[in-house]
Amino acid sequence: MTYIMTLPIEQLIDSFLENLWLREQLSKNTLLSYQRDLNKIFARLKLQNSDFLSADQYTLAQSLFDNQEKKTSQARALSTIKKFYSYLIEEKYIEKNPSLYLKSPKKEKNLPPIITEKLVDQLLQLPDISNPHGLRDKAFLELIYATGMRVSEVIKIQLNEIDMNRGLVTTIGKGDKQRIVPFGEVATDWIEKYLQESRPKLLKNNSSCTFLFVSQKNSGMTRQLAWMIVKKYAPLVRFENISPHTLRHAFATHLLNNGADLRVVQMLLGHSDINTTQIYTHVANERLKNIMDEHHPRNKDKT
Repeated sequence: MTYIMTLPIEQLIDSFLENLWLREQLSKNTLLSYQRDLNKIFARLKLQNSDFLSADQYTLAQSLFDNQEKKTSQARALSTIKKFYSYLIEEKYIEKNPSLYLKSPKKEKNLPPIITEKLVDQLLQLPDISNPHGLRDKAFLELIYATGMRVSEVIKIQLNEIDMNRGLVTTIGKGDKQRIVPFGEVATDWIEKYLQESRPKLLKNNSSCTFLFVSQKNSGMTRQLAWMIVKKYAPLVRFENISPHTLRHAFATHLLNNGADLRVVQMLLGHSDINTTQIYTHVANERLKNIMDEHHPRNKDKT
């Protein structure tokens, strides 16, 4: 690669970071992250008898991707490198950008934990419905599992957004996209019971609050409280890794396990891209495989 000016690499990195700070007002931690990435890649380039000014695309790719780092770390380092080379080109330290055609590695798909229908049923039986908090928890958990809504969507539901007669709730998801989600008879029964017996007591009959789910502070339920509710019951079913989002995963997985169409699940979850929903087919298929291994007569040991 042709370069025009020669300066110590350390000085170039410092100039780049200073330029970033002046232009984008980045935090100290962000700048340190950029610096660590650049120093790391520079050290690898040196092992190949190269540096940022002389590296070609192949050498740079080896330094970025031929290691045991997570794909997210590699992608972040590539983003840093691309910014660095754009700066070098702009300041006329080099003529060609070896990072121009490098692409980030595909991100690993983190499959959600598989939670069975039996386990969800056990979880939903745990709240003590004899008191206002337990009845609220019961209705809240039932609605998440019945709709697959994000916890951020559930805690924002207004009273006028839920149609108890038709079993429909209107929500605004990611990208400010509105969707209408149905919920079944079981969730309807528990929400009605909560509205009649629990919500007024939690609000101390304060009628000014318009949120469906509330706390005893005369306000809507917070995201932190929603997580606390789920974490409260998770150890009791011996499944520590349960969160409100786990119930969303369970909703999608169990629908697919029972024959639902992937496009329908996509619409219910509010995914704009079918590929996002596709991850649940992997979970469902893994579940089916486990059932096959466990129950198929040809897979049983013969003694």
